[in-house]
Amino acid sequence: MKALILAAGYATRLYPITLEQPKPLLKVAGKPMIEYIAAKLDALPIETTYVVTNNKFFSLFEHWAERTAHKHPVTVINDQTMSNEDRLGAIGDMHYAITHGKIDDDLFVIAGDNLILFDLTRLHAFSEEKQTSVIGIIDLYNKEAIAKTYGCVEIDKDSKIISFEEKPEHPKSTYAATFIYLLKKRDVTILERCVRDGVMLDNGGDFIRYLI
Repeated sequence: MKALILAAGYATRLYPITLEQPKPLLKVAGKPMIEYIAAKLDALPIETTYVVTNNKFFSLFEHWAERTAHKHPVTVINDQTMSNEDRLGAIGDMHYAITHGKIDDDLFVIAGDNLILFDLTRLHAFSEEKQTSVIGIIDLYNKEAIAKTYGCVEIDKDSKIISFEEKPEHPKSTYAATFIYLLKKRDVTILERCVRDGVMLDNGGDFIRYLI
């Protein structure tokens, strides 16, 4: 299994804080957010972690990878973009990293600005039990908390995802999607078809909807 941390955004809503510093490298309680993610990934049977970023912040992530101790190898991939206007989007960066990293394996994909409080081994164990791709979701207990802010997920009695909507006006459930996807190898290969079929490349949830 490989891991992919998405860190190619420009975080324009946080300007001027993120003009010279990418959001995943902003410090929370004394260390960059991405280090909390890396620590959680260390508990999983991962061979290599890939970090996909943009040309603007590539050297900062390379420096971070070189100076930080990791349990397994970390490879930083440059998606060659320079601004928010020419960004590839979440699906575009997943596709770019899979293609350029020649990733042909199960893949744990996580947005680089996630502060993860729960144990990722639970997701991995569930994926192994069901032999299927899984995503992390949280129950916000009221639909208004999801409206226009999160991806909204519907699940059946077996925890199978039956619908996914990005930032809906009228959420159908109280379940919000996190950008934590454990994709089985067969679904990683489907991403190429998703891109060819013209699915919008910005929101990662659109790939989950495509799989559904």
